[in-house]
Amino acid sequence: MLYVHVNTASSAEKPLQAVHPASELLRALASPVRLGIVRELSGGDKRVHELVAALKVSQPLVSQHLRVQRASRIVAGRRVAREMEYFLVDDHVAHIVLDAIRHAAEN
Repeated sequence: MLYVHVNTASSAEKPLQAVHPASELLRALASPVRLGIVRELSGGDKRVHELVAALKVSQPLVSQHLRVQRASRIVAGRRVAREMEYFLVDDHVAHIVLDAIRHAAEN
């Protein structure tokens, strides 16, 4: 097992508000559908119907979760013809999600 040392001296000096943005990010990811969306988008841009097919959930459900992720600036979209195509705003989020999925699979 790998243990990572966190410098608690500097962490203790920072107010709890400093971790609020990270808490909001994790809240925006706290759903199997949202994690699935990030996992799918980590492989490249996808249109809504592609996400629906990959996740095997309804289009309204995917759209609802995409709204949350757009508001949290996790994903962004652009119109391509008559459809919306979504992409990750920041690849760091994909690393967080993919690492969490791998970690959970190990247990």
